[in-house]
Amino acid sequence: MDDETAEIELLEQNLNKTRQISQRMTSILSSFDTRLVKLEKSILPLYNSTQVLTRRANNIESALQKIDEIASYHEGVAAEEALILRGPQPNQLSAYTEVLERMNVSVAFNSTDSRDKARLVESGAKKLIQLYTKLVAEGSSGVPPGGAEFSSVPFPPSLLVTLRPLVAFLRTLPLPATHPSHPAAPGIQSALKDAQKGYGDMRGAWVRKCLETFGKRVVDRAETIDGVAAGKEVGKWTENLLAVADEEYNLLLELAPLTTPAAISGTFATLISPLTNLFTSTLGSLGSLIKRNLNKNTFLALSAYSSLTSMQLRWNEVMSRRADRRENELKEGLHSIRASCLRSFPEFLADIRLAGLGKGGEIGTGLADFTISTVQYLERIPAVQDAAASALLTLGDGNWKMGEGTQIGKTKPAEVDEQTVLEHYTYDVLNATVQSLLTLSRTNKRPAFGAIFLLNNISYLRTQLLVRPRTDVPSILSRPAQELLNSNFRTAKAGYFDANFSPLLQTLIDEKDKGKSAVKEKFTRFFDLLDEVTERHSLARVLQDDPEGRATVADEAVKLVVPSLQRFIQRNLGKEFSKNPQKYIKMSPEDVESLIKGFYSGGGSGSAPSVPAPEKLNTNTLLQQAGWGW
Repeated sequence: MDDETAEIELLEQNLNKTRQISQRMTSILSSFDTRLVKLEKSILPLYNSTQVLTRRANNIESALQKIDEIASYHEGVAAEEALILRGPQPNQLSAYTEVLERMNVSVAFNSTDSRDKARLVESGAKKLIQLYTKLVAEGSSGVPPGGAEFSSVPFPPSLLVTLRPLVAFLRTLPLPATHPSHPAAPGIQSALKDAQKGYGDMRGAWVRKCLETFGKRVVDRAETIDGVAAGKEVGKWTENLLAVADEEYNLLLELAPLTTPAAISGTFATLISPLTNLFTSTLGSLGSLIKRNLNKNTFLALSAYSSLTSMQLRWNEVMSRRADRRENELKEGLHSIRASCLRSFPEFLADIRLAGLGKGGEIGTGLADFTISTVQYLERIPAVQDAAASALLTLGDGNWKMGEGTQIGKTKPAEVDEQTVLEHYTYDVLNATVQSLLTLSRTNKRPAFGAIFLLNNISYLRTQLLVRPRTDVPSILSRPAQELLNSNFRTAKAGYFDANFSPLLQTLIDEKDKGKSAVKEKFTRFFDLLDEVTERHSLARVLQDDPEGRATVADEAVKLVVPSLQRFIQRNLGKEFSKNPQKYIKMSPEDVESLIKGFYSGGGSGSAPSVPAPEKLNTNTLLQQAGWGW
């Protein structure tokens, strides 16, 4: 009990101490609170003053930043203005375009100085356009290609590296159509139009310069080379011209600042204007050359017409539709060439008929000039068959006869196709040639020479056109035309034998008077005529350039003469018509055969056939059988 009381007293003492401590703490805290209130009252004015100063300091700082920004901005504008006015440099093109783009955006948002910036944008755009024109001019100058074959000169790749990004930016510049309120849009559009027109002028002048030399070469060579080959060269040159125009169109699509269809077609029309002028002048020179000597240049006209006709569709596409042009220089040129082609057909026939009238004097026995020209003419037609047939169909079936009228048996116009009309024309050419040859052969004062002339010429026609043609001539000759050559060859050969060997055979015909003097006369007459034939064939060669034909004629001549001579000798065997038969029978049949074959040896004109000397004649076996050997 005492312990518990002691503990309670101890607790009370501790409680009293705690209460005293709490009171002292409360007193101290109250004192702190009083002091804090006093401190707050003292600091509050200072705090309020400091807050105002801080706000002022922030305002000053902001003002200073704005001032710096404005100063920097004006410095940047001055630098950009100087950059724009200086113009784009090759290694600063991207920086230049970025400045213009920023200014353009500023103008679009209607900034306070938008009009000044628009002026700078226009100035910078014109500087870029000047650079564009300069690069195009560099790519459109230099030495044009040379040599025998044309090769196009592509735009320098090194310049394209700069031009492509430049053109891409120029296409983004403000124009009235896209930026109607932009102050610089009209001026920029005007500058771009001028630059694009300049592009067309420069590229057109350059490609003309590249093609002009080859155009002159085509005209110059047309006078010296084969007409068909020359016509193909005209077509090749025109094909190169179209290829160049096509390349330039694709380059224009890539490098044109203004890409509207009207702008592209207008620029392309400007570009190809020098090309069309060059084409017109070149074709005009060829046309004058053809007209100056139509006979010589007929196949130049036909070949050129054939080559150019095949390009009509491409010309329409490249040179007319893309440029939105109605003019068609190729069509006009074709009309002129076709007119020459149409004129050439009746003129060629007229020249053949005129040649049949002769020039007076002896015509000789060789090939007539018009025979050779006819063969050459017909040989070359297959190379230009399409053009010739088309022109003849345009001229009209039979109209090449120049007023002779329509031939009986001609196909009706509705049934005539190109192959038929070509066959009709070639028939008329051959018929006119044969008729002229017949006329000339009949006018010869010595019929035997006229017969040789006719055989040589008809055989030449037949051999070159039917028997051993060098080109596909038979494909353009109708059956009547081929039969015309064959029948006239047979007639000419029969006429040759009749004029040269019939007199020999007539001397060997038995007559009523069979006396010795008559036999002597016949032998004498036979060998005299044989001497004449020998002399004639020493002057006039038969089928000189046709070994096979000569061999055939030689065999036929031998079969015609020698058997008759043998029979005549046999019929007179046993008749001692002379004590010296060698005086009258100058040659044996075998020697006559050798002599006749000598007429057709391969020697040149003027080389006489080999005639055996009397002392070297072979023994006549028939005379030996009759006891007349010598």
